[in-house]
This record gives sequence, C-alpha cells and structure tokens, in this order.
Amino acid sequence: MLDDRKLEVLKAIVTDYVASREPVGSKALVERHQLDVSAATVRNDMAALEEEGYIMQPHTSAGRIPTDKGYRLFVDKLSKVKPLSTAERTAITTFLGGTADVDDLVSRTVRLLAQLTRQVAIVQYPIAQRDVIRHLDLVTLSPERLLVIVVQSNGRVDQTTLEAPVLDEPRLQALRGRIASAIIGQTAADAASVLAGFLETIAPEDRALAGPVVAAVLEAIATQPASQVLVAGVPNLAGTAFEANMRPLLEALEEQVVLLRLLGEAAGDDVTVRIGQENRAQGFHATSLVAAGYGAQYGASLGVVGPTRMDYPSTIAAVRAVARYVSRILTEG
Repeated sequence: MLDDRKLEVLKAIVTDYVASREPVGSKALVERHQLDVSAATVRNDMAALEEEGYIMQPHTSAGRIPTDKGYRLFVDKLSKVKPLSTAERTAITTFLGGTADVDDLVSRTVRLLAQLTRQVAIVQYPIAQRDVIRHLDLVTLSPERLLVIVVQSNGRVDQTTLEAPVLDEPRLQALRGRIASAIIGQTAADAASVLAGFLETIAPEDRALAGPVVAAVLEAIATQPASQVLVAGVPNLAGTAFEANMRPLLEALEEQVVLLRLLGEAAGDDVTVRIGQENRAQGFHATSLVAAGYGAQYGASLGVVGPTRMDYPSTIAAVRAVARYVSRILTEG
C-alpha cells in the first residue's frame, strides 16, 4: 500500500502526463503542485513508485510516465469525478432531446460521446426480449404498391414497400385487422412464428393476394437489428499519439463481435474502466475502455476507447451522464 504522499505524487504525474504528453520530472511536480515537500523527497517517492511498477522511465531523461498499473491505481483512488460543465450538460439534453426512434437515439448518442470525450465512442443497440409489436399499418400507395409499417414498443419503426397487386381497401383493412390481432403484443420472434402458419387461416381465394402482404410484414419484422454496435470518432485517434501501432486497433473497431465482447466484459450498472492489458480483446491492449450499461431492461452498453493516457475524471463523468440520460429517455419513452 502506498502512503498518501506517494499517492499524491502519482496523481500529479498522471495529471501532468495526460495534459502534456511529456515525461514528468520531480522539479516540474514541485513547481506545479502544492506537495509541501522538497524536490529531493519527490525524487525518492518517484523512485519508490517506479520500483513498485506504478511509473516508468521511457528513456534516459529524468521524467517518468505512468504505467497501466499506475493508471489503474489512479482510477481506483479517484475521490471525485470532474463535474460536467453547464455547456456539456446542455449539449447532452439538447442533442439527445426529441429523438425520433431508437435508431436516431443510438446514432445521436454515439456522435455525442465522441464529441464530448474526443475519443472513439461505441454504443450497443438496446435490443430487449420484452420489446413487442405495438402497431401495424398497411397503406395503399398505388394500385400495385403497398407500404407496410410495423412499430415496436421501444419506438422503433420498420417499414417496407410491397410491389404487387393490392387488395381493395375493405379487404385490405380486414386483412390488416386479422394480422394485427395475431401479432400485436408479441415479440418479433413470436410474431414471425405466428405468421408462419397464418395463411392457412385465410380463405383460399384471398391467399394469392394476402401472401405477399404477410411476407412484407415478416420482412419488416426481420429488419430489427440483432445485437450490434455503432462506432463514431475514429478520426479522434489521429491526435492521440498512440505509442503502439494503431492498425490492430483500427481492424478490431470494424469487428462487431469483438466490440460486443469488449462492452459485455466491461459494462455494469455504473461506469467500469478497463486499462491496457485488462482489455483481453485483440487490438485493445494499448487502450483504455470507459463503459457503462444503460436501460436496465435492455442489457445494453456504451463507452469510449482511447489511449491509456486519458483524462479519466472527465471521461468517466461524460460516459456516466450520457448513459443515465439515454436510460431515462428509454424508460420514459
């Protein structure tokens, strides 16, 4: 265990290195931070921190930089998270307010996180087994074109256009009523099972025209995304001065399965921070992940990926605030 003074020295080293990207020396620490000790004492503390693996000397200069172990202790000992500014809080409520549906919400969220943190943002779609079909509509566009609209309970709207001779309006609405009666309140999977045998309940003379309608409804249901993630802010990596080759990371950011596993391993009810080698996914060993779950009923997660040299207090605050706001939107929606 480190004493309070060494923890303060470590905190100062992390803070200065994140801000400057330059190794930190004892003289700079004494000048910039109120440590109330001499430079010689700070040098001794830095030697102890280095011996225990919390900091390292990247080259022959007198400066030191934090190791993954040092960042880990810094995060674990954070007594407070930097509060969001009024402008940041306003940006969250303004940018996410008035979202049209889940697709819009996820798209806005991932872009907002990337802007707030200046890191790569990752947001998982909030797909829940309890989401059910809330509404079905069949709209005649022309004698041979029909628009099929399916609305999910999570606000998602799927639609598909059917190119086929359309039933006359009374028969079409009668068919809509029968299909709606069968699938409203069902999950997409259960609705698909119901519709699999639906045509057998239709009068033989109507099946030729009802068949394409049922197929179009099934197509609309099937467009609901499986578990997947959206990524934004990859250009932010250009300004991070990664010490490691970025190619494995860029390749990993294109793999949905890898990203889902990364979020799944890290996210919980509150913010979780995974640093360096704690991220077991290939390509992420030189990064830090700050992630949080959102929408408890959905089991979904969001987070940001960046270099281990990250402004952890600000990033944690942004991820936590966005996760809570998105959860509130989903709950109230």
